[in-house]
Amino acid sequence: MSRYGEAMVRIERDSLGELTIPDGVYWGVNTARAMENFRISRREISVYPDLLVAYAQVKQAAARANHEIGILDEERATLIDRAAQDIIDGRLHNQFVVGVIQGGAGTSTNMNVNEVIANRGLELAGRPFGDYAFLSPLDHVNRSQSTNDTYPSAVKLSLVYSLLRVMEELRLLRNSFATKGREFREVLKVGRTQLQDAVPMTLGQEFWGFSTSIGQDIDRIEDVRQLLWTLNLGATAIGTGITAPPEYAPAVLRHLRAITGLEQLANATDLIEATSDTGVFISVSSVLKRAAMRLSKICNDLRLLSSGPQLGLGEINLPAVQAGSSIMPGKVNPVIPEAVNQVAFIIAGADLTVSMASEAGQLQLNAFEPVMAHVLLQNATWLRRAARTLRIHCVDDITANSERLRQNVDASVGVVTALTPRIGYAAAANLAKRALHEGESIRALVLDEDLMGADELEVMLDPASLSGGLFDTGPLPALTPEAIAKVEAALDEADKGDHA
Repeated sequence: MSRYGEAMVRIERDSLGELTIPDGVYWGVNTARAMENFRISRREISVYPDLLVAYAQVKQAAARANHEIGILDEERATLIDRAAQDIIDGRLHNQFVVGVIQGGAGTSTNMNVNEVIANRGLELAGRPFGDYAFLSPLDHVNRSQSTNDTYPSAVKLSLVYSLLRVMEELRLLRNSFATKGREFREVLKVGRTQLQDAVPMTLGQEFWGFSTSIGQDIDRIEDVRQLLWTLNLGATAIGTGITAPPEYAPAVLRHLRAITGLEQLANATDLIEATSDTGVFISVSSVLKRAAMRLSKICNDLRLLSSGPQLGLGEINLPAVQAGSSIMPGKVNPVIPEAVNQVAFIIAGADLTVSMASEAGQLQLNAFEPVMAHVLLQNATWLRRAARTLRIHCVDDITANSERLRQNVDASVGVVTALTPRIGYAAAANLAKRALHEGESIRALVLDEDLMGADELEVMLDPASLSGGLFDTGPLPALTPEAIAKVEAALDEADKGDHA
């Protein structure tokens, strides 16, 4: 140890020379160089705890595999294992200090992980930080590995975890829309196409449709999660497995399955292709964009349906969550849907980033996986939070302006469509023109022209007939209040360490 100013420091060396490292930090010389080189985003990889946990799981599996095949002694393997478990348990996350934007295809992240695990292992052994002759970040923690197989594997695992929470949050939002669908199932309204009055439906059908749309996106996210189960562990630098014994790849995969509980994990059949290809990240990005765009469209509808409230559509009331204007007293804006819209815009832009970064890969490696990891993990996090915000601060407290909706239906010429099978298109079109010109209701004009009897007309203009009879929208998603509370508590806990 030596004294550097007022702070104790240690000296560490790499192939480029010496650096002074503050005493007490778990990272080392390679991390220090990355911190100096990549002062760009000012966002450290610790903002993504899923990535840290996933990387520690990979390192833990590697230590166990290396010990099993006889190339790492029990003492060092145990120290690495224990240090990795600390990270998995949520400790030492503040030691992951390299920026999310970094050159080197993730090497800085891998080095940061190696050094933190090594120094924590040294601490557990009662040895000083930086005693790498005993426990080395590279010779021991990184044994049989390369950034080029551990980094993409850790990123995939982190996305598996992150997307699971997105799905859980979307299920809660789907349930909220479905609940409103049931609540509004008998509230008749006028549907619209191209912003013009169309035929009647129920507000419940509209909200149930929102629920169905979200359910479809949950299914697509689950589909793409399965693509993330294919890894390239043991590929090392370019997929040939150089420096890793043949027994290592199956051993590390077996241990990783046990550590994560993900029995579906498998290694790619072509490790060279798998090491250079990033197509799966395009797929993940595309699915997240799809979910974001569809959620944004729903938010557009909520804004339109609540517009006014006096001189717009004014069909529903969004909860007032804050004052809407610094100059117009009493004005309330649809700020929650607007915020979700903006998250969707960001996700759409990030999807282009992933596409360009994936295309820019060259030969045996894609150097731009860090930016892909960054935007995908951010997209997943922000989409999850946006869905939660929309559910809690908007959807759960939406109310219907039932009387206004009833009056709109009574005044609408769109109901004439229901009569065309009985009176014909030409007669129905003539009724619509008269109704618009004279300001009379379709009901009154049908009786005036004696096109059918009052009883028959009543049946044909019954709300059930007008809306297709879909009052019973089906069972709600299987989420009891207790189940919802349990999921919410788990998501709250996970979000505490997520600073994306």
